[in-house]
Amino acid sequence: MSSPSLQTIKSYHHQAQHLVNSYLLADPFIPYTSVLTGIFLCKVVYDLCHFISNSHSKTYIILTKIQRIEWNNRGISTVHALFISALSLYFVFCSDLFSDRWHNDLVVFRSSRLSSLGLGLSIGYFIADLGMIFWKYPALGGLEYIVHHSLSGVAVAYSLFSGEGQLYTYMVLISEITTPEINLRWYLDTAGMKKSMAYVVNGVFIFLAWLVARILLFIYMFYHVYLHYNQVVMRMHIFGYALVFGVPAALGIMNLIWFGKIVRGVKKTLAKRCEC
Repeated sequence: MSSPSLQTIKSYHHQAQHLVNSYLLADPFIPYTSVLTGIFLCKVVYDLCHFISNSHSKTYIILTKIQRIEWNNRGISTVHALFISALSLYFVFCSDLFSDRWHNDLVVFRSSRLSSLGLGLSIGYFIADLGMIFWKYPALGGLEYIVHHSLSGVAVAYSLFSGEGQLYTYMVLISEITTPEINLRWYLDTAGMKKSMAYVVNGVFIFLAWLVARILLFIYMFYHVYLHYNQVVMRMHIFGYALVFGVPAALGIMNLIWFGKIVRGVKKTLAKRCEC
């Protein structure tokens, strides 16, 4: 490759770096660029799911149009869940960003470029998924999904744009770790594998993941809020204060209702296996 060509490539590379650092990852623009990027990535994942499944899945090609849409849409939610739950686990349990040991400032006001970027991408997903739900309502989810996504989206958006309570937002987002198992259950059922051992094992994993991530972890979150009650009540805006208590409480009630259905489903499946 000639020297002028190398210089041209390096020039484009530096221009791209400048664009990313000055605009896409600049603090004032992160909330907006990350949300738009999240929406765009949802479209990319949707198209990739369609392309890969259409080429390699015998089940996919015989599905109805609405089933294919749900198949691809669940692919989006699975990718988002894997990403945001891993990032949430990192911030809550591994990162020093929200640790009381290394910081003297208020935990309810801590944030970083990465934490804001992750929340923005997640908002992009919630917007895209809500759009899909409304577009094909009620095929992709009923009223409970609209309430869940709306509450989650509003809480995450407030945390992103205000910078308040990002720790508690990430604590709640850890619950997304149950989404891949829920989606796998649907995939196995759609593929006619409801009586398989994989379906039973996945059901047990749903039960355990739901218990830890959507029941016990919510209790831990409220305990953490209790320990930092003065920061939450005295320093956060009233809307943020209401979200810290109201959204997890509402989602927690929904989680308990869904958990009851999961327990009954696991009992029913195991009873059938024992009869066989």
